[in-house]
Amino acid sequence: MSSATANNTTRVFRVVGLPGDGVGPEVYQSACQVLAVMDELFNLPIELDGQLIGGAAVDATGTPLPQATIDACKSADAALLGAVGGPKWDNHPAEQRPELGLLKIRAEFNLFCNLRPIVTHPALQAFSPLRPERLIGVDLMMVRELTGGIYFGKKWRDANQAEDVCRYTRSEIERITRAAGALARQRKGRITMVDKANVLETSRLWREVVSQVLEDEFPDVSLENLLVDAAAMHLLTRAADFDVMLTENLFGDILSDEASMLCGSMGLLPSASLNEDRFGLYEPIHGSAPDIAGQGKANPYAMLLSVAMMLRHSLDRADEADALERSIHQCWDEGILTPDLVPGGCSTARVTEAVCERLKPG
Repeated sequence: MSSATANNTTRVFRVVGLPGDGVGPEVYQSACQVLAVMDELFNLPIELDGQLIGGAAVDATGTPLPQATIDACKSADAALLGAVGGPKWDNHPAEQRPELGLLKIRAEFNLFCNLRPIVTHPALQAFSPLRPERLIGVDLMMVRELTGGIYFGKKWRDANQAEDVCRYTRSEIERITRAAGALARQRKGRITMVDKANVLETSRLWREVVSQVLEDEFPDVSLENLLVDAAAMHLLTRAADFDVMLTENLFGDILSDEASMLCGSMGLLPSASLNEDRFGLYEPIHGSAPDIAGQGKANPYAMLLSVAMMLRHSLDRADEADALERSIHQCWDEGILTPDLVPGGCSTARVTEAVCERLKPG
């Protein structure tokens, strides 16, 4: 048993489970199955409290984020989300759109720091549209500010015009820069800050604040500034040159989805959204994929890697996170892949079983 396990034998972690919509419940069930096996192997007691979010919550309660879900998260160590949304709710009024549940939970718990690791694996290089030589050594962390910017600014529309306001404060930029700086120190000590400072005043503020925080508090971390259009290009031509990529909300949303193609599929990428108290919302970056819901075709790897991030960042169980990642990588090496990657690939259930079979202490 690892020292981390030994020191936590009496701690029961409380995690709010948010299955959500589409394939969300299927990949969430995969996570539950893996966590149950990990409890047996590593003495990892986790109490899962299932709650509603997104379209499922709209159907049941009329709102995409019920108060019961908020209350449950207030007393939890972390939350684990499947996916939200789908065409079923496309014609609902704005206040009943499933995606609003995500925006509200981010704001409610101040989940300002979004982490999306982009790491290429040799066994999966053939599934990327990029040439293999461009994928060697890719290991970068996207750090996206998640509670400010254009998604949360004032919005209005009439018949002839519309407006979405992008607003950032110095304090919002300072705290996400500190999060990125701390991560960079644990990695290669390099930050690339992505903006549009040649056009946007918010980006000019970002450049000023990021530079000052790093100079004052992280003098050992190097800084590169890159315009977002150039960053989109360089992600596909020199991805291995990046270490930590820091950016505002909208640009981070777009670039992290682009970067998923380095790994071959959005079904392979996890994410974490953290606040200053280390409470986190953990979710795969893929959508709800309603076209394959209930068919056993959903790729659970992104959800399982999100579980590993939860173990590492919110529950302080790094050894167990490493063990889960090793079992996933072993499955990739053995070609245990879902239909989004290979025709006639393994079912969600088979992948989950394979990961469980390969779990073992380090």
